[in-house]
Amino acid sequence: MNFAIIGCGFIAKKHAAAIENIENAKLVAVCDKYGEAMKPYVKQYGAEPYSDLGELLKDDSIDIVCICTPSGLHAPIAEQVAKAKKHIVLEKPIAMTMEETDKIIKASEENDVKLAVVHPNRFRPVVQELRAIMDSGAFGKLSHASCIVNWNRNQEYYDQAPWRGTKEHDGGVLMNQAIHNLDLLLWFMGRPEEVFSMEATRLRKIEAEDVSTGVVRFESGALATIQASTTVYPRNYEESITIFGEKGTVKIGGANALYFEHVEIEGFKEEQIKTMKEKIESDPWGIPGHQRILSDMIQAVKENREPAITGRDGRNALELVLGFYESANTNKPIQL
Repeated sequence: MNFAIIGCGFIAKKHAAAIENIENAKLVAVCDKYGEAMKPYVKQYGAEPYSDLGELLKDDSIDIVCICTPSGLHAPIAEQVAKAKKHIVLEKPIAMTMEETDKIIKASEENDVKLAVVHPNRFRPVVQELRAIMDSGAFGKLSHASCIVNWNRNQEYYDQAPWRGTKEHDGGVLMNQAIHNLDLLLWFMGRPEEVFSMEATRLRKIEAEDVSTGVVRFESGALATIQASTTVYPRNYEESITIFGEKGTVKIGGANALYFEHVEIEGFKEEQIKTMKEKIESDPWGIPGHQRILSDMIQAVKENREPAITGRDGRNALELVLGFYESANTNKPIQL
């Protein structure tokens, strides 16, 4: 299938590399208002450059469009792409507001196009293994969870582009960095019911938060704590999720939540756990998440099914982030 990329900034490189590594997939077009940004994709992949989105969408050879623009531009672009009957792979977050998100989902449904949101952490080998353990029922009744993203994004990172760190087009650590971990938390723990959060902008010169802490109550009655920051010195320190159940405790962690740091599950023998850990450590990244998402989109189109990570999955993660924001602004618990 033929792909186009809209927005040729940093994240577009991952999409282009993923397309190149998928059999029978080709990057045929790119779109950006800056001609210089498109040149590497024209040179390396032979993509046709477009400065006007409307012109790109007239190309009948394009099957799937990857939207890699600043987050605040996702909604109007995704609606336009959907109306052109192109399938959509949308970088996270799906949008900046619930109203924008619902417009994207409605446009994709009305125009019968597939919509996938990029939450690639779901495809990490350790995450897949933990999900399989949870699906087996080995944890028993879930008690609570811990979700941590303590990373470094220095001021130079935010100064790369004027939209970074703004509330209109980017958001802070929850919206930009921790949203992947929050997506995993929802995937593991189910629907959230109530949230309470505090946030601050402590070290970075940005509009949005660089530190956030929060608590979630899920429909099941289970609880979770969330801690996220981009202020850690001098580099990324920890990304982790810990699940606590009546028959098991498992933590996946490291600087990028790639490894089993703790595994104790009723009925699991020590040798079994050791083998499982060693398997993950031999190839912690696995096939890149972007490649898995784009490959899945191709199959979803061929099989006429929903993508693995849908627009509604993206909506759920955004709803949680916005719930935290509302709670921090009002200093009150928020019902979702």
